[in-house]
Amino acid sequence: MVQRMRFENKVVFITGGAIGFGRAFAKAFTAEGAAVVIADIDVDAGEATAAALRADGARAIAVRCDVSDEVAVEAAVARTVEEFGGVDILINNAGLHLLKYNQPFGVLPRADLRALFDVNVIGIVNCTIACRPSMSARGGGAVLNISSIAGYMSTSPYGVSKLAVRGLTIALATELAPDRIRVNAIAPGLMGTENALDGLPEEMVRDFIENRQLVHRLGLMDDIVNTTLFLCGGQAGFITGETLKVAAGYPLSI
Repeated sequence: MVQRMRFENKVVFITGGAIGFGRAFAKAFTAEGAAVVIADIDVDAGEATAAALRADGARAIAVRCDVSDEVAVEAAVARTVEEFGGVDILINNAGLHLLKYNQPFGVLPRADLRALFDVNVIGIVNCTIACRPSMSARGGGAVLNISSIAGYMSTSPYGVSKLAVRGLTIALATELAPDRIRVNAIAPGLMGTENALDGLPEEMVRDFIENRQLVHRLGLMDDIVNTTLFLCGGQAGFITGETLKVAAGYPLSI
């Protein structure tokens, strides 16, 4: 007997899907039978990722999508519905996370501050609201937001934006519950990716791993990908409104 794949016949809309975690999510979902939409502001990189997935036999398209632009988001979702019939799962992965957004509020230029919140916060609202009608029409769905452990230590603009993601997760889970749409978030810890480690002093990274985490290693892409698959699947059908820290036990709180 052939075992049915977890996400067979599901359609997954992934923002920031061209590279990094977005690309890893796309590979994982297609391996489990889903069709994926690579929604990215860099349409060339998005198409390269989609083409690589199609070469492996997956159903995948790329659409240009600036998550801060609600008209662009609605167009990208409409293209998805046209191609695949609807959306079942939304991964709100797109975000600004360079070190410059960890500057104090009094230092970060207002234009950069607005851009940060337009992408990291308003972008989630734009994408979730745009996907809601299709998810509802298909009997429900799942939304997964990417927060950060920085949202538990919100002393910088970036941290506050990720704290807002946690709040949005609760609010949207409540608002979308009548449509049988679950909304959860993941707060990754210190990850062993080039973007996450870029500019961080080696001594600080080592101290964090050895003295602040309970699991003494860097986080891996698979740690986040596997958690995402779980929260978006049927095994997590009784979980909504939650932000799950995937951070080796840091920061511990009651």
